[in-house]
Amino acid sequence: MTPGRAEWTRPALFWVDPVPAAGVVTLDGPEGRHAADVRRVQPGEVILLGDGAGTRARAEVTAVARGSVTAEIVETRTDPPSGRRLVLAQALAKGDRGELAVETATEAGIDAVIPWRAERCVTRWDDGPRGAKQLGRWRSTVAEAAKQARRAWIPEVTEPLTTNQLAGRVRSTTCLLLEATAEVSMADVALGEEGEIVLLVGPEGGVTDAETSRLVEAGATPVRLGPAVLRTSTAAAVALGALGVRVGRWDTERSGAGPGRWDA
Repeated sequence: MTPGRAEWTRPALFWVDPVPAAGVVTLDGPEGRHAADVRRVQPGEVILLGDGAGTRARAEVTAVARGSVTAEIVETRTDPPSGRRLVLAQALAKGDRGELAVETATEAGIDAVIPWRAERCVTRWDDGPRGAKQLGRWRSTVAEAAKQARRAWIPEVTEPLTTNQLAGRVRSTTCLLLEATAEVSMADVALGEEGEIVLLVGPEGGVTDAETSRLVEAGATPVRLGPAVLRTSTAAAVALGALGVRVGRWDTERSGAGPGRWDA
């Protein structure tokens, strides 16, 4: 009997690399503890195992011990990346606001994240161990959000870029700079038919005039979402909701999703 749509989406996802094509897998370490001690999966339960690079497997739990789970592979599949590539350049934010921004953006379907060292960022990531630790937190946040959303792919989080570096990165892309005073709305901006879309979200203090000029010269289009001014921690997720509709991310026919896909 073919599983119904709800049954394909119920299983919890756990990361494992590589994902075996067949046989028995034992989850231990952080993922094993999460499965056994937090999610408390039970023998006979179906779980998903993913490598974060498109391949996932359905597996049936055969044994559970403290901090570990053993499961037998039922079937595997590999999903291609979803349609047009969506990239978020997110300005560094103080406290946990930056992590919240990349967490919700991951759940909303972003494919890659660029930490942006905008001029008015209060938080500054250095190039030493402290900066590496902060980058690691963003990467860990993105991986956990992708697991929560049962995504086949973990979005890439690149090294941080300055505004000048970002201007070079966004050339030859469809680049949208969120700006509350922009004349063009997200609903009306031209997106073209192909190529990646880069979404730029500035810091709480806004993007400077000099930065705006530099990015516009590189091809960015300032766009507004609506009448409200959103925080840097929420703007990307709201914008991705609008972009998802426009580029077909929420359309199962255009995106390739359907009852047979585990994240549908």
